[in-house]
Amino acid sequence: MERFHWVRHRCRQLLSVDSERGWYSPPDGFPSKSSLQRVSGKRRTVLARHGPHQQEYEAVSRKYKGNGIRTTKYSLLTFIPMNLFQQFHRAANLYFLFLALLNWVPIVEAFEKEITMIPLLVVLTVIAIKDALEDYRRYLFDKKVNNNLVRVFCGKQKSYVDRCWSDVRVGDFVRLSCNEIIPADLLLLYSSDPRGVCYIETANLDGETNLKQRQVVSDSSLQGSDFTPESFHSRIECENPNNDLNRFKGYIEHSGEARVGLHSSNLLLRSCTIRNTETVVGIVVYAGHETKAMMNNSGPRYKRSQLEKRLNTDVLWCVALLIVMCLIAAVGHGLWVKNYRHSVFQVDGEISPALAGFYVFWTMIIVLQVLIPISLYVSIEIVKLGQIYFIHNDLDFYNEQLDSRIQCRALNITEDLGQIQYLFSDKTGTLTENKMVFRRCSIYGVEYPHVENARRLEVYEAEQNEAAGHTVTLKSVCSGKSMSCRSLSCNRSSVSLHTLTAESPEEEDQLSNHAAARTGAFCSRMAKDVVPDPELVRKLNSLCSSTLRLRDSSTESLSTLELTYITDFFLALAICNSVVVSSPSQPRHVVPEAQAPLKSLEEIKLMFQRLNFYSFSTPQIKSSPRSFTSKLFTRGKTGSFNFNTPPSNSIDGSDLALDTSQETCTLKSKVDLPDRWDGEDSAARRSLEDLENFRDLKGDGDGAKQNVDLDRDVQSDEDSDDELLYEAESPDEAALVHAARAYHCTLRGRSAKSLLVDLPGIGSLVVQLLHILPFDSNRKRMSVVVRHPLTGQVVVYTKGADSVIMDLAEKRRGSEQAQEIYKHIRQQTQKHLDMYAREGLRTLCIAKKILEEDEYEVWLKRQLLAESSIENQEELMLDSAERLENDLTLLGCTGIVDRLQEDVPETIEALQEAGIKVWVLTGDKQETAVNIANACKLLLSNDRLLTANCGSKDACAALLEELLIEVRREVDGEESSLHSTSNFILVIDGQTLEWALQDELKASFLELSCKCKAVICCRSTPLQKSQVVQLIRDKIGVMTLAVGDGANDVSMIQVADVGIGISGQEGMQAVMSSDFAISRFKHLKKLLLVHGHWCYHRLANMILYFIYKNVMYVNLLFWYQFFCGFSGSVMINSWVLILFNLVFTSVPPLIYGILDRDMPADTLMKLPELYGAGGTTKIYIPATFWITILDAFYQSVVCFFVPYFALAGSDVGILSFGSPINTSALLIILLHQVIESNTLTWIHMLVLLLSTILYFGFVLIYSAFCVVCSHPTNLFRVETVQMSQPLFYIICALTTFIALLPRMLFRALFNSLHSSATLRSAQRDEEAAERYRQRMQRWNMKHTGPSSLPVCADNPGLEPSGDEVVS
Repeated sequence: MERFHWVRHRCRQLLSVDSERGWYSPPDGFPSKSSLQRVSGKRRTVLARHGPHQQEYEAVSRKYKGNGIRTTKYSLLTFIPMNLFQQFHRAANLYFLFLALLNWVPIVEAFEKEITMIPLLVVLTVIAIKDALEDYRRYLFDKKVNNNLVRVFCGKQKSYVDRCWSDVRVGDFVRLSCNEIIPADLLLLYSSDPRGVCYIETANLDGETNLKQRQVVSDSSLQGSDFTPESFHSRIECENPNNDLNRFKGYIEHSGEARVGLHSSNLLLRSCTIRNTETVVGIVVYAGHETKAMMNNSGPRYKRSQLEKRLNTDVLWCVALLIVMCLIAAVGHGLWVKNYRHSVFQVDGEISPALAGFYVFWTMIIVLQVLIPISLYVSIEIVKLGQIYFIHNDLDFYNEQLDSRIQCRALNITEDLGQIQYLFSDKTGTLTENKMVFRRCSIYGVEYPHVENARRLEVYEAEQNEAAGHTVTLKSVCSGKSMSCRSLSCNRSSVSLHTLTAESPEEEDQLSNHAAARTGAFCSRMAKDVVPDPELVRKLNSLCSSTLRLRDSSTESLSTLELTYITDFFLALAICNSVVVSSPSQPRHVVPEAQAPLKSLEEIKLMFQRLNFYSFSTPQIKSSPRSFTSKLFTRGKTGSFNFNTPPSNSIDGSDLALDTSQETCTLKSKVDLPDRWDGEDSAARRSLEDLENFRDLKGDGDGAKQNVDLDRDVQSDEDSDDELLYEAESPDEAALVHAARAYHCTLRGRSAKSLLVDLPGIGSLVVQLLHILPFDSNRKRMSVVVRHPLTGQVVVYTKGADSVIMDLAEKRRGSEQAQEIYKHIRQQTQKHLDMYAREGLRTLCIAKKILEEDEYEVWLKRQLLAESSIENQEELMLDSAERLENDLTLLGCTGIVDRLQEDVPETIEALQEAGIKVWVLTGDKQETAVNIANACKLLLSNDRLLTANCGSKDACAALLEELLIEVRREVDGEESSLHSTSNFILVIDGQTLEWALQDELKASFLELSCKCKAVICCRSTPLQKSQVVQLIRDKIGVMTLAVGDGANDVSMIQVADVGIGISGQEGMQAVMSSDFAISRFKHLKKLLLVHGHWCYHRLANMILYFIYKNVMYVNLLFWYQFFCGFSGSVMINSWVLILFNLVFTSVPPLIYGILDRDMPADTLMKLPELYGAGGTTKIYIPATFWITILDAFYQSVVCFFVPYFALAGSDVGILSFGSPINTSALLIILLHQVIESNTLTWIHMLVLLLSTILYFGFVLIYSAFCVVCSHPTNLFRVETVQMSQPLFYIICALTTFIALLPRMLFRALFNSLHSSATLRSAQRDEEAAERYRQRMQRWNMKHTGPSSLPVCADNPGLEPSGDEVVS
């Protein structure tokens, strides 16, 4: 089992792409995840190893680690002393050592010296062999990794030479090619890509196979074809080594030049793989054990279970019992010595009674040593490994779609799964699929319902359920296998939406045989094939057609502003992301170099004429069938497109279009529009006028021929679109990019400084990318700063949570009429956001801001200063982002559907029936969370909703008090306690939760939440999630479980008693931080209700049995002391005494703890109420512990005194007297387990039989052949004589029966009188069903004629009348 565990663990390691991963435990002196060791100082200076600063390099680099790794603990010389030193850190080994040394003292010697050494030697030897094998595997792995070759620049040879990884040092220049593994943490200085980008795969770090883009340090002098290490004379200042994979702070300083800030996108992390880039060059900044990968590479998670904590208390009681028994023996021996000083008793008269009693005390410690169940800890670990083996191999946890199974990362808390009382769940990706699909949107205050898109999703879901076994199988992200990302066939029109089928086997074969197939993250067919809204298409047609004329009318002015909003909206969807564009035929899509920012439409005209309009398209993309959505667009003039109206028998799309038009007209008539617009609106108007003039010029001449050419270009372009693969870091990004692409606003390529985007009716444009402000949980938004391709202005596009964007877009400058229109847009957009949330859609707001050049320059200086800072970079970057992201112009919002996972409602219902409180902690809107709660049966129709949304701390305190009064009033006849529950559901938003978690309000919030049936925390941050879990865990003292799938759930997972990660769509951060990892939320049902129940029952019963076994056997020796003057003598041979617990009775408890089942799995799944018995820890409690102790005392009394009275007056010797006692004890202990076992398999019976045969075989052979062994307890011929007499077997049988009779009666009465109420209810249901079947049979026999149809349980359609059914 140990081998199984470590092989599994090695496969999870982060150091190699091979399937064999090395076990890692940081040696002494190396930094680990728990305790981060830094080098002296606050920052690190990195210089080129072969540069001009040789003396400074030697002085600085002396403190840095080399790149060789050493994960072994021992060497040949240090193995024995270090292993013994580590083993004797364990209390069990110290206990055995103390007893062995104590037995070498002649005055207190109880057994032969060699015998007492056996348990210690066995334990030390077994553990030493295990440690040696593990360390040898580490050594082989270290050797393999350190001997990998890499190209390193050599100063003497002035070229790159092959060196082992272990020879790489900080300051070395490393040259890597495509598909090579990065040997150390490198600062990227050069890439063969002319745009200075590099793609890496981080699967060995976080399990994600979608590519990450890294870029060369933003300094033009480092990127170019003439880059050579000799020309690098710069100094690098960066932070000291740490384990944060997503953070890197520092700057690079050239002589006489300004500093250039460094960030995580410039760092290539060790163990990642170079992809889609021919050559990169980097300088080593962290090496060996100082790399981020090694600092995050820790061994299996260790947590102390609640059962172990309870066991430690009971072990202390056993210690107290041992001391009491030894004191009784010491006092008794002192009295014996005092009262019997005659020479016939051979008592040394020179020793005082007190000293004699003191010596006997330590002798009895040796004799009764087994009373303290130290070996129980080893048995528990073995049992847990067996339990984990069966959990890991349960086929119900296997996800065929993802090709994944459950992972048991924490090896010692399996029994905690059976005691969960509170479950805290994330929503997105945990309860839902996290497969985001664009559903609808609102732009300019106008809502576009996308009815056909909704119908498409419904049809897709239905067909997916019907033909689950015939669709293309998606493989898990962590498996690294290909995932098919095909669009639907373009031959299907909107009518064929109802006849969608899976791809044919021939198409699948073509996909699998594609030579350059690549994985695209979040590019499922359902996400890609967005059906555009007809009204929105009509408006975009006006942008593309030559009929757009901007004349003096308010209607046309409205169209101008609205079209500007629509264009910016889809442009923001396409570029405000970190999506990497690739295709099967071309690994990455690059952006052609732009000579200069596009300042006017005249330059666009010249560019189009020179490059034939679509020259920016990547020529290597192979054509493919047009997508389903492209059929909605037919080419007309100059790239225009028209919408095919849906069939009349479907949902009336024309009515919806009419409603949308009426909404636009309502807005138009409500406000008198100004003739001119200020700021960005006038600029947008002028750009559209210029674009129209440009189109008029382009339409002159041979228009027909030009339209044909354009039509062919657009056709070719759309064909190539189908092959684009978008590799996004989150499903939200992918969904929005696919939505923009459905409207022909297509992201085609990305580089570090520019984007290639297709705009409808315009073509491919290069968008200069100035800055990216990535999403973070504090800002809850992402922004990109670009130079607009049409106007040349600096524009900020922002997308994020509506609660944040709506606040940032409150103010509006301009004329009074413009402010009134904008206010109406905000109101309408908020109305649509609320509607989306009620439908359970995920909402995002899109906004923009135009910066003046001087304003941008001021911000840029502040941003560069923040990027080059080291100590407080996070604070400066946040301040810089907040200065930029204000006074935004709201463009619109999106609604993204995220379906519930299968069986989520049934799982939550079962967990609640099991007595587990389910809380949902999510960052979504309140309406969305409530909608999901309704869908997953967390919120039922008869539940009462309590909403806590406050604007201040005082209001929060008043509201909590008011809600508490209301809840207390509704609690009928229940005691006012923390655990009093009702049908109340508390919904609280993030701001209110922040106040509620403060010390002043924490008690009120805790009482209120615990009185509610469930709690839904909305808009909560990762920190708030962990604070809520910690509050419930610590203040109430209950067992908590947290489940999530993303990086924002890591803190919550780590705080909970049991953390479960779901290997979903957001990488592996949650999985790598969890105790158990599953692929679907529904697996929680069986994991907790079945395996958790089994593990807790098995382990609790095994512990009680183990304690019983030890106490019962030790008491036999204690009772004998009353008849030997409390001298510490024994009536059992010392070898048999030692081997009794070590060999004869050691395996049955293990089998009992691994295989016993108190209930079948089907029963536990059907009756979740059965989980409650284990959840409230009714099995292993102080009462059951002391009942077990008393039962052990009773059985030991029977086992000792029945043979005593049976042999009283005979001339049997001491060992002959002890023979039936020892044999009866073995039979009683083994049969006691049979009585307590709920399951008896052939394995149980085989182990019990082998234990009995082994005992009798050993004592018979030992008694027959060992003539001079174990003086004075020589067993020669004793057992052979005893076992040849019938009295021996009569005594054993009678003793066993009398000892076990109370246990058998108790078990029979308990099962009869105190059976589970749930089981009794289930039995009554079965009996009622059987009675009903019998009544139906009697009714059929009485009333069924030759031609009539019989009525029975199998024919429920027919029911006899009540008066005809006779019981």
